[in-house]
Amino acid sequence: MKVLVVEDNPELGQSLAALLRQQGFVVDLVERGDAADQLLGQASYDLLLLDLNLPQLSGKALLRRLRERGNTLPVMVLTASDSMDQKVLCLEIGADDYLVKPVDMRELLARMQAIVRRQHPGRENQLRCGSLLLDLRTRQFSVKGEALGLPPRERGVLEALMLAHGASVSKAKLLDTVYGMDEDASEDALELYVHRLRKKLEACDATIMTLRGVGYLLRQKLADDAAGAH
Repeated sequence: MKVLVVEDNPELGQSLAALLRQQGFVVDLVERGDAADQLLGQASYDLLLLDLNLPQLSGKALLRRLRERGNTLPVMVLTASDSMDQKVLCLEIGADDYLVKPVDMRELLARMQAIVRRQHPGRENQLRCGSLLLDLRTRQFSVKGEALGLPPRERGVLEALMLAHGASVSKAKLLDTVYGMDEDASEDALELYVHRLRKKLEACDATIMTLRGVGYLLRQKLADDAAGAH
């Protein structure tokens, strides 16, 4: 899951980004509203954590621009202001949630997970592909009830494939998902992550297919696949 944090306080922004990375999120951090606006036109994110008092372009102005462009990216406002009028205004112009600083990390994570669940209505708290399960509350995978431990980048790749709900995901999209803007994205590394995931899913009836020229697809193995494995 990739998150853009827009916070003009460098110390607070770095601290928040570090805490989110510890939870397995890919995080980009910028301090100015105009820089965030430019970045949102270049990269894709799963969630925007937005301060309101930003230099160059305010958080509310950025939110308005985002919605005027038809961008439905979930936005959570994080601000020091507990003004009810401001909260109502932010929700009216398109914010999905509003939290007042200082923020308790447990509450922030719970609200982020709630927003993700709302993006996948009718699926409750879990996504499934055969015996592979993704718990949207904890972002943890399991196979046949047993926890599947994955390093952050492998988890990011598998999460993106699972959230695609049976649609293919391009290599470019996967690279954008698992690498931050200051990291060197590598297709060779991506192929290695996919190779490792396939090995870890061998005992599972979910498999990652390579679609040449398109990307990757997570699907449940067919009966013919299982028969061919014997």
